[in-house]
Amino acid sequence: MIAEDAATLFGVLSNSDRLDVIRALVEAGPDGMSAGNIALKIGASPSRTSFHLNALSGSGILQKERQSRNLNYRINFKTIGALINFLMEDCCKGSAELRDCCTMR
Repeated sequence: MIAEDAATLFGVLSNSDRLDVIRALVEAGPDGMSAGNIALKIGASPSRTSFHLNALSGSGILQKERQSRNLNYRINFKTIGALINFLMEDCCKGSAELRDCCTMR
C-alpha cells in the first residue's frame, strides 16, 4: 500500500459512526449484515447509515452484495490488513516499541 492510499483510508475511517459500522461488521463475521440491521445496531437513521456505508464501500473497506431487495455488507479484511500492515511496517518501520504496545495481553 502506498502512503496516499493509506491516507485516504484513514480519512474514510476518521468518523465515529464509520468506526461503529466497522465494529458491528467485525462482530457479524464473514456473513456480514444488511444495511437496515447495521443502522439498528449503531443507532443511526437509515439515510445516515447509507451515507457512511457508501463511503466505506467506495473506499474498499467494505464489500457489498445485493441479496434480493437488500444490500449486505462485509468487512474487506484484505484492505484492513493492508492498512494495518502499512502502519506497522511501512510507516513505523517495524518498530519493536510499536509492536509491544499493540500486542494483546
